Amino acid sequence: MGKKDTKVKVVAVGDGAVGKTCLLMVYVNNEFPEEYIPTVFDNYDTNVKYKSQNVTLSVWDTAGQEDYDELRHLSYPNANCFLLCFSINSNTSFNNIKTKWIPEITKFSPKTPFILVGTKGDMRSRGGSDLVKIEEAEKLAKEIGALAYIETSARTRKGVDEVFHKAMDSNLKKGCTIM
Repeated sequence: MGKKDTKVKVVAVGDGAVGKTCLLMVYVNNEFPEEYIPTVFDNYDTNVKYKSQNVTLSVWDTAGQEDYDELRHLSYPNANCFLLCFSINSNTSFNNIKTKWIPEITKFSPKTPFILVGTKGDMRSRGGSDLVKIEEAEKLAKEIGALAYIETSARTRKGVDEVFHKAMDSNLKKGCTIM
């Protein structure tokens, strides 16, 4: 890596089956996986040019299932940003952001910034009163101190680039301090 290259580690957390893997795969490989295969741990590196900088973006996919609670935090060291993911069609996954995921990341990585990410945003077009409202998610993002709330759809790519740009911004700004 040259002098101007930057490495950014982004870790996605959230309940199982909320769409973390799809979000990451669409960004890194431009490919939507149709089949659900639960993730234990996986990581993908991609080189991107962002704001005239060469960035090696390392995205880490974690298991949301409780079976992996004792291991998941091993992927947290040196994270530059967390993606706290919930599915907009699962109030349980939304509520777990506050009761499970915030306590976990603040315990193991208290100073690392995070973005609240609503996945499966394409479900909005189908309607339904059981969907998490955008206003509720924005309110939670403020309450927990997230950098932002971004709603995504891996299927349509809506918001996908925005999530990773925001994650890279959080790291690149830190690197711009002049002493």
